[in-house]
Amino acid sequence: MIDALPPLREVVAAHGLEPRKSLGQNFLFDLNLTAKIARASGPLDGVTVIEVGPGPGGLTRALLAGGAREVIAIERDQRCLPALEQIAAHYPGRLRVINDDALKVDFAALAGPGAGPLRIVANLPYNVGTALLIGWITTEAWPPAWESLTLMFQREVAERIVAGPSAPNDYGRLGVLCGWRTEAQILFDVPPAAFTPPPKVMSSVVRITPRPTPEPCRLAALEAVTQAAFGQRRKMLRQSLKGVSGDPLALLARAGIDQTARPETVPVTGFVRLANEREAMLAESA
Repeated sequence: MIDALPPLREVVAAHGLEPRKSLGQNFLFDLNLTAKIARASGPLDGVTVIEVGPGPGGLTRALLAGGAREVIAIERDQRCLPALEQIAAHYPGRLRVINDDALKVDFAALAGPGAGPLRIVANLPYNVGTALLIGWITTEAWPPAWESLTLMFQREVAERIVAGPSAPNDYGRLGVLCGWRTEAQILFDVPPAAFTPPPKVMSSVVRITPRPTPEPCRLAALEAVTQAAFGQRRKMLRQSLKGVSGDPLALLARAGIDQTARPETVPVTGFVRLANEREAMLAESA
């Protein structure tokens, strides 16, 4: 037990919280595991944590018991609110619950002045996890408001987040965006049996930290180049980049990339050069 609150299975039964597939819900009842996820984010003393999709509050309890200054829990499912209110009463003034869709929340505005370091820690709902991550790493202001992300994804998504050219089957747009602005590593796996209901896939906890000074590049330009390249990943870049460049051979030459290269062989720095050189060529032809 991490606190004097009832076991999670009792909480779920008391409030009728059957996980809903439509909300991407898979609950973790093992409080030792939720405590491990909380610890993976680093020491929590004085830290404000944003949690997405707390459900009945297993990870929420671990974060509060671990010393978080405040947990801001964003939960779309109104059925979970009474269980979260019970936790809030046990930790007075330290749990703020927001009943909203996380995709519509302005995360940078959540923690006000004096909130201390801000981290995002979550067992993300599978159906919105990637969309939330892309939103967090493509924010206009950089470095971002958060100092780290400790998140659970399906293993295949986690592998795409950390992938580079050494893992060509997983490397793609997500790996380029994450590799450009952040450093990411898979910390540990969580088997399907740990969840209720058990998903059909392995899950992984990933820790992501922002690079203070990523290579200068306009986000829209990088997204355009990676979309063109990985949208036709079987083709050489001299073919796939025709949609974003009038002279892909000249673009590749300026970026120092072989004209026979395929997207999965080009490192993040290569895509940044492609995006910047494409911008320069467009400016020169204007």
